[in-house]
Formats: sequence, structure tokens, C-alpha cells
Amino acid sequence: MLVVDAKTVERNLPYPQLVAALHEAHRTPLPPRIRTIVSADPSGRENDFLALTAWAPGDMIAAKLVSVFPGNLASSPGRPSVQGVVVLFDGEDGSVRLVADGAAMTVRKTAADSALGVQLLSREDSAVLLVVGAGGLAPHVIRSHTSVRPGIEQVLVWNRTPARAVALATATDLPGVRVAAAADLDEACAQADIITCVTMSTTPLVQGDVLRPGTHLDLIGSYTPSMREADDAAVRRSAVFVDTREDMRRTGDICQPLDSGVLLESGIRGDLFQLCSGSVPGRMDDAEITLFKNVGGAHLDLFTARHLMEQLQRG
Repeated sequence: MLVVDAKTVERNLPYPQLVAALHEAHRTPLPPRIRTIVSADPSGRENDFLALTAWAPGDMIAAKLVSVFPGNLASSPGRPSVQGVVVLFDGEDGSVRLVADGAAMTVRKTAADSALGVQLLSREDSAVLLVVGAGGLAPHVIRSHTSVRPGIEQVLVWNRTPARAVALATATDLPGVRVAAAADLDEACAQADIITCVTMSTTPLVQGDVLRPGTHLDLIGSYTPSMREADDAAVRRSAVFVDTREDMRRTGDICQPLDSGVLLESGIRGDLFQLCSGSVPGRMDDAEITLFKNVGGAHLDLFTARHLMEQLQRG
């Protein structure tokens, strides 16, 4: 059994290789999954505990136990808002093959999932990346997205608390890339070729009316039906894609426009499994606005843990 700490996870899951592994894994069927969320913190705080399981028959079983405590980011010293473990079992004999740091695995697979969407749906000549949010996932999406779009020349960071955007921009060192905090979100959205949102907002932040043709919108943060990062105008103007159709109603960015009639299920062009297999087309032209909703799921933990184990076994 391999026991893997956060630094080992990061060292063995560089984004180009992980994105490639996820691309290949999405050419196989979606494995059966179970998801449980408990929101019963006796203190009344908005904390969640999640248990996620995926089983690829005859191959591997992945189980992730993870806590989501948003208030950790404001503590002193700061602590991750997402913590836990990912356990990989042998699908043939049930033995434990790997136990890995859950926080490191979660940010890595989440950023790579969206980077795969960026690779498949954004313009190849994208030069400006806007990151909306400056929490624990933000540095990872900067690294993952620039790894699949090496033509990015500028990264803008916007956050409700401007000082946090400045701190992230100052701490980010990417050769050949200018990184700066953005003061006005609408102005930054109008400049960006790729917009990635990593917030827990319950009200839309990205206004569709300010998006310029050819923008790719990557929505990561909203993981409950009450959360939402982009407004109805953004949905109306976009070709909409999701990572899995089975889970898309778990997020307000999809279920709310579906419920209001702004979006029809038939209007969702495809998911990652269809995009990676080539059964549906991605971006149709350089003027099209694309929207990708990263919902996540235990299948990504399985794909990522399996890739990590393979990397470690290769030495």
C-alpha cells in the first residue's frame, strides 16, 4: 500500500500529464458512483462533509472522504478549506493500493478537469486568462490553464476582497506571463479570452453582456443548486458543455437556467466523455462563446488516483 503526502501528490501529478491522462480516461465509460453530503455542523457554520465513491468494474475503486470548511481560509495561520483522503482499492481483490492526501488530490483533479475543458473548447490563440476568486484553488487553475494554453501572456485576478487578489498576483511567478490584480470585474471579463471562476458565490458574478466573442467561460466553484457564478445572459450567449450530464443538476449554474427555461437540456451540446471520444464537436468557430461547467465527481478521483499510482510505480 502506498501512502502519499501532499508534496508527493504535487510532484507526481504535473498538469500536462494529468490532463492527458484525464483525456484518455474520458474515452472509457463513466463508472458507477455514489455521492453523500452531510451538512450538519452543530455550530451552525456552513461546513460540509462529503463521501464520494466510484467503481470501475474489474479495475479500481476510489473513495474520497473530504471536509469543506470555507472559514479555514480566514483563520490565522490560514488552513485549506478542503481536507481529506483519497483511497484507491483494487477492483479485483479489494485490497488497499493507495492512500493520498485528499486536499492535494482534490485541487489537482479539479484544476485538471477544467484545463481539459480549456484545451478542448477555448481558442488556441487565447492570450488573457481571468481568474475570478483568489482562494486555495486559484493558483492551481492558473498553472493548469497556462499549461494547456502556453500562448497566455497575461493573467488577471479578481476577488471580492481586493487585497487577496493582489496577494495572489504578487505571489504568482510565471516566466513570460504578466500577472496582475483586476479592480473592475466587468472590465476584466471584457478583456479576457478565458474566464475561470473559483468562488462559492450564490449570486452570478460574470455578466454575459460584457463577454466578447470567442470567450471561453470555465465555471468551477458552484457545487450546490444554490450557488451560481454566471448569469442568464452568459448562458444564453454560450454553447454550453458540462463534464458529466448525470451530475449537471447539482449546480445552480445549470439547474437554475434549466428550471427557468433559459436553458433546455437539449441545448447542452455535450460532456467531456462525448468531447474526448469525438462524438460531439467542441468550439465551432473563433467567435463562439463556450461555457464549461465543472461539476466534478468521484470518477475524477478514481482517474487521478489511478494515474498517480501508475506514476509512482514507474518511479
